[in-house]
Amino acid sequence: MIDKVRKTIKKYRLIDKNDKVLVGVSAGPDSVTLLYVLNAIKKELKISLHIAHLDHMLRDDSCKDREFVELLGKKLNLPVTAARINVKKISGRGSLEEIARNARFKFFLKVAKTVKADKIALGHNLDDQAETVLMRIIRGAGLYGLCGISPYRDIFGYTFIRPLIEVTRKEIEAFLKRKGITSRIDYSNYEDIYLRNKIRNNLLPLLKRQYNSNIKEILSNIAESASLDYDYLNSVAQKALKRMGNRIVLDKFLRLHPAIQRLVLRLAIAKVKGDMRKITFQHIRELESLIFQRPVNSIVDLPKGISAIKKKKYLHFYLRK
Repeated sequence: MIDKVRKTIKKYRLIDKNDKVLVGVSAGPDSVTLLYVLNAIKKELKISLHIAHLDHMLRDDSCKDREFVELLGKKLNLPVTAARINVKKISGRGSLEEIARNARFKFFLKVAKTVKADKIALGHNLDDQAETVLMRIIRGAGLYGLCGISPYRDIFGYTFIRPLIEVTRKEIEAFLKRKGITSRIDYSNYEDIYLRNKIRNNLLPLLKRQYNSNIKEILSNIAESASLDYDYLNSVAQKALKRMGNRIVLDKFLRLHPAIQRLVLRLAIAKVKGDMRKITFQHIRELESLIFQRPVNSIVDLPKGISAIKKKKYLHFYLRK
C-alpha cells in the first residue's frame, strides 16, 4: 500500500520537498488510510501535515466523526482544524450532495490559506474513479467528463492531490485490518439515495460479475488515457483562445478543428463563469448553432446567468444582469 502511494506521488509529482500538506479527513476508511500513509512517509518526503475536518451535520451522530478525527490528531501528534456547517439549512438549488461538496471545498481552501498549506490531499481511490467515470457515461459525458477524478487539480491557487487514486477500496480495507486501524463508517453510503450509491452498490458489482472482473481497473485506465488526451487538446485550445483575446473571433474560430472549437467554447465560458458545472453537450450544440446558423445579434442563454451574443466578427460571453 505505502509503496503504491509512493509511486503515485512520484508518477504525478503530487508532492514537493518542504510542502505543508492539508489532509482532508472525514473519519472514513479512505481518508484515515490517506492520513496514516502520508504520516508514515512524511519524513522521507520532508513534508509537514495538517488535518482538516468538516462536519456537514447530515447525520445525527456526525459529531462523533469530529471527535474521532480530533483524537486521531492527538494520537499522531498532528494539528487539527475542525468546523461544522448545517448543509441542510444552506441548501437551495442543486442536490444536497453537490452543496455539501462545495461547502467542503470552500472550507479546505479557507483552512489551507490560514495554515499556509501548499497542497490539499483528499482520499479518493480507484473505486471512486471507476464510479465517477461510469456515472458520467450514464449522464452523457465528453472527453473532459471521461477524465474522471484528476490525481491533481489547481483550484483558486491551491493544488488538490489524490495520492490514493490508484489504490482500490479492497486494498484500503486490507491495510486498515492488517494495521489494526479503526475508522468511522457512514452507513448512508450503503443506501441507494444518490446515483453514485446505486452505481457502487448495484451496477458495478453486476458489471464485474457478469461482464468483466476487471471493470474498475478498465474504467480507471479510460480516465487516465482521456486525461492525457484532454490535457494536450486543452493546451492547444488555450493557445488559440489567447490569440483571440477576450472574445472569440469568428474567422479565426472557423479555421480551428471542430474538437478544438468545442474546447475553446468551454474555456471561454469558464473564463466568465469560473467553471464548467451545469454546461452540457446540448449547450455546446446550441452555441455551435448560434455561430453557424443564426443571424447577428442572436443570443443563447446558459446556466448560472451566462449568455453568449453573436456579433458580425465575434462571439461574446457575458453575465446577465
